[in-house]
Amino acid sequence: VQLVESGGGLVQPGGSLRLSCAASGFAFSTSAMSWARQAPGKGLEWVSNIYSDGSTYYQDSIKGRFTISRDNAKNMVYLQIESLKPEDTAVYYCASQGVRGQGTQVTVSS
Repeated sequence: VQLVESGGGLVQPGGSLRLSCAASGFAFSTSAMSWARQAPGKGLEWVSNIYSDGSTYYQDSIKGRFTISRDNAKNMVYLQIESLKPEDTAVYYCASQGVRGQGTQVTVSS
């Protein structure tokens, strides 16, 4: 199982980002995929899930700003983040099969 995140960076408050996760080594199209994040000095926090049937679930605090999606043809999962806030600053991880990637840093600052 390999998960490789990308798309993070430094963004001003109110900006947007699309995080990507390239998955390999397992049956992607039939697997649930997750995004989690870890803010500085805090524990790992679940953000969102997307299942093989396309159903999605979000942490209440980010509903309406985050959108998870998947492309089974490309073995990719995405996290679109709108209206970024400083409190969204974190390392964002893609996870599945009990494994998570190396993460991509998102920093929201003016």
